[in-house]
Amino acid sequence: MWPPISLYRAVGEPVQWDQRLRMPAEDLERLLALPSTHIHVLRVEGEAAGLCEFNGVGQPEVELTHFGLVPVFQGRRLGPFLLDQALRAIWSHAPQRVWLHTDTYDHPAAQSVYRRAGFKAYAQRMETFPD
Repeated sequence: MWPPISLYRAVGEPVQWDQRLRMPAEDLERLLALPSTHIHVLRVEGEAAGLCEFNGVGQPEVELTHFGLVPVFQGRRLGPFLLDQALRAIWSHAPQRVWLHTDTYDHPAAQSVYRRAGFKAYAQRMETFPD
């Protein structure tokens, strides 16, 4: 399975990602094996430093579902580099729109990185989830 759950956990735990951790392993493997799922992994000297996952590649709308760096690699301008390279690859598939969902748990710099990459706010809403 790629990316390994350990990379997903290392990137996502600080920002409370848990979707993949709650999925049955078979469902996760099936999702990650879809041709419409593209995952870009940034490596620094051979070590996985971050990931960028897109769903819906090859369709009119592509969603950036997961993006982030392992905390030890944050603050080195690697996030904007990874996002730029991954978006270039996704735009080569000619989608009509690339979108993402972000929330208050994201890294404090995430919103500005997204804006510099060309994303614009479309809607804001308050969501609550049961504990």
